[in-house]
Amino acid sequence: MITPTLKQLRYLVALHDQMHFGRAAESCHVTQSTLSSGIAELETLLDADLVERTRRALWFTPLGENVVKKARKILREVDELVDLTQAASEPLSGTIRIGIIPTIAPFLLPQAMPQLRIAYPKLKLQFREQLSDILCHELLSGELDIILYALPYRCGDVHEEPLFQDPFLAAYPPDHAPLPDMVSTEDLDGETLLLLEEGHCLRDHALAACSLPGVDPSRSILGTSLHTLVQMVESGMGMTLIPQMALDGGILNGTHVRTVPLSGDAPARTIGLVWRKNSARQSDYMLLADMLKSWHKKRKQ
Repeated sequence: MITPTLKQLRYLVALHDQMHFGRAAESCHVTQSTLSSGIAELETLLDADLVERTRRALWFTPLGENVVKKARKILREVDELVDLTQAASEPLSGTIRIGIIPTIAPFLLPQAMPQLRIAYPKLKLQFREQLSDILCHELLSGELDIILYALPYRCGDVHEEPLFQDPFLAAYPPDHAPLPDMVSTEDLDGETLLLLEEGHCLRDHALAACSLPGVDPSRSILGTSLHTLVQMVESGMGMTLIPQMALDGGILNGTHVRTVPLSGDAPARTIGLVWRKNSARQSDYMLLADMLKSWHKKRKQ
């Protein structure tokens, strides 16, 4: 029996991801005609219509959608087979595709990655910066190998490895009234609180950590990024909560924003590394997690 090739399955999955023949061909590093021919050959081999095409649009048939799901699983298992043999020959070598959320990426990567490159020069990391829900989807579909984000977060059948705590601090405008050495979470209730837009897990973790389950819309203003929030605080629009990682990464450099620790049990978010359960490279990912834990511990000494 003649069976589909891995190349044909990769072409099909790429087309489903891009929903455009040109972009799908580019992502596979082939010509559009090569990709189109490969998918046509796959349909002929399976004796089934997987993709409907018009001059202006394309869509997958119900059978095509099911074939794509199965193809993703097959490709993921093939990739894990290669990873397994590679990991056995040398730890932390080859390529690891890592997703990371925007409130971690610019602050952790420049500081932690140089040491990792020195320790494991044969390791090649491919980064994708995106929100947690998108990263979870891409992890479970096999498009990513691991993700780095703040716990807890519901991401399905995955292993979550906590790395370290990242405390929150209150950040105030330069002209704010004199600030105490520490601020209680009750003090935040009377402030105009600047928050990230819905979809950023930092928003939910900050509110939960500081026991602020609800936010009065009339006294909250939304921003698109931590850097935007800092500029809004600088201009006197309100105050916000900033993780220590961002402060260590220099997010307040060049500003007059003032920060004050929060009293109590040091409200914080938990930074964690996440991968699919039973992944063939679990030992590699645990080694990477241990390195990040060690890096953070040394940095705090």
